[in-house]
Amino acid sequence: MPPVPTASRLRKDPTQDDFENLKRLIHGKLVDKLDLNRLGELQGDTLRREIRLVVEHLCDTENPLLNRSERERLIEEVLDETFGFGPLEILMKQEGVADIMINGPKKVFVEKGGRIVRSDVTFRDNEHLLQILDRIVSRVGRRIDETSPMCDARLPDGSRLNAIIPPLSLDGPALTIRKFGSRPLTLEDLLRFGAFTPEMVMLLEGAMKARLNIIISGGTGSGKTTLLNTLSSFIQPDQRVITIEDAAELQLQQEHVLRLETRPANIEGKGQVTATDLVKNALRMRPDRIIIGECRGPETLDMLQAMNTGHEGSMTTVHANTPRDAVARIETMVTMGGTDLPLKAIRHQLASAVELIIQASRLQGGPRKITYVTEVLNMEQDTIIMQDIFKYVQDGIDADGRAYGHFEATGVRPSFMHRLESAGVRLPNNLFAARKLGH
Repeated sequence: MPPVPTASRLRKDPTQDDFENLKRLIHGKLVDKLDLNRLGELQGDTLRREIRLVVEHLCDTENPLLNRSERERLIEEVLDETFGFGPLEILMKQEGVADIMINGPKKVFVEKGGRIVRSDVTFRDNEHLLQILDRIVSRVGRRIDETSPMCDARLPDGSRLNAIIPPLSLDGPALTIRKFGSRPLTLEDLLRFGAFTPEMVMLLEGAMKARLNIIISGGTGSGKTTLLNTLSSFIQPDQRVITIEDAAELQLQQEHVLRLETRPANIEGKGQVTATDLVKNALRMRPDRIIIGECRGPETLDMLQAMNTGHEGSMTTVHANTPRDAVARIETMVTMGGTDLPLKAIRHQLASAVELIIQASRLQGGPRKITYVTEVLNMEQDTIIMQDIFKYVQDGIDADGRAYGHFEATGVRPSFMHRLESAGVRLPNNLFAARKLGH
């Protein structure tokens, strides 16, 4: 490690390296000055204000020639190193950033407007990045070290973090952060962005109120979780909802929500709690609806059984490219549990449990759309019969490289309309007439 420069060597306007060294110097002196006994009595904003005064004094002592903007930046970064997540704080506060991808301490990329660009934010070294990472995962009861070099965790604002460290990652710690804003996207936001049309919203609202079982299918970054959060706004407030996730990221808009989270094994390989365990336990907790953040394994069979045994209105997401692929993937995940059920029995279970599949897609250039709203009908011989109610048709690529197209109603009237009417949902007679739909 290079020697930390003395204050006398930093009297000039600092370069980036000098700035980082000055920050380390002040942070080190701050740690020496802190009265830990007194700090234990302070909380939140009061604690940050007290520490800020100490940092301001150290800045003026160590380098009084800093201009105002440099001084303020230095103070904020030292506070972020002390209380927050260092350079990650800057990235998390940047407007318009959807994803953060860190490939080692010096290669940081962000996604803005559907495009990936390199950020000028860096970490000092691998040790600095590991220190920040350890601070994040320890706050949510997770760990990451050589014996457990992969980890899913969540940041305080609900954003999801995945990390993998050496020896599995050859170029230093690698972090991927899916950002979730402090204000969840609303139905109006998604309509404004053109993710779907008012006609599609009317059907989805009716489906939620009539307690249809819904699968949201899509690829990585297609907006599955955002859509699930949005649809949850239609759940009646008197219903008990239980959510099950690997890393809690759902932001349901109800008061009566119980959130459960899986737990990995400890260092001795014990204490693991899987999604399957939580689904079985949730069935004993008097749920009206069960929502699994993502089905990716044997818990899929338990979810289908819950949908078939009095927990109508349950939802989950799966990774798949089309509604038909989603059905095939669910079949595969059920067999992953080691069940001896024949494929035909699995398909019968699926066809009777799931009523609606919503396909979310991220198109070229970044726009996210609901590309299919598909009804699951029944079994005919060995095949699950499905029909598209609404779909998105891509017309081409514009000059900026973004896909564009239009929504269509296929002319198919869903067979579950009687359930919507029984729930008091009235839809316009021409809602399903075959035609192009406006945004």
